[in-house]
Amino acid sequence: MDSPEKPQIYLITPPSFELGRFPDQLARVLDTVDVACLRLDMASRDEDTLSRAGDALREVTHARDVAIVISDHQILAERLGLDGVHLTDSARSVRATRKAMGADAIVGSFCGTSNHDGITAAEAGADYVCFGPVGISGLGDGGTAETELFQWWSEMIEVPMVAEGGLTEDLIRNIAPYTDFFGIGDEIWRGDDPVAALQRLTTAMG
Repeated sequence: MDSPEKPQIYLITPPSFELGRFPDQLARVLDTVDVACLRLDMASRDEDTLSRAGDALREVTHARDVAIVISDHQILAERLGLDGVHLTDSARSVRATRKAMGADAIVGSFCGTSNHDGITAAEAGADYVCFGPVGISGLGDGGTAETELFQWWSEMIEVPMVAEGGLTEDLIRNIAPYTDFFGIGDEIWRGDDPVAALQRLTTAMG
């Protein structure tokens, strides 16, 4: 994922969803708002559930030239023809995953609030690094990623970064000058109109 001038949207699926409804809902969002990448991020670890979801969402995303990655499941990413994998163990498995999946796969790394982990992941070959949560969220260990982290990273490191977790319009306005992507999930799916919610957040990006 290239580093754009204005932040792009990195969409995250809900932790669980109905396969009979969610692909259509996702299609409406992708048809209305410009999205760079989708992360399949389900709470389930059942391979059959993940495989069926991956198949259905890959059809929706690839028909619209949107990349799709899956959390922590390199084998399924390869088997289902997804574009890559999002690792949640900081930098620990980036190098091995990159070696296994090759140069063309997207390999992302969630590094919480740790600048050190982010640098390690970048040096190990991550295509992007996620920091968060930015706001109040169940993500991570309860700490939040401060604006200064994004500011420093944007000045010193070329690897793109994603800001995610507990995002609000105010937080987005604050961090938009420094981040490359906003990871948006629960912020839009928990309401009745994900498209309108995403449009509000996109407007705040400037």
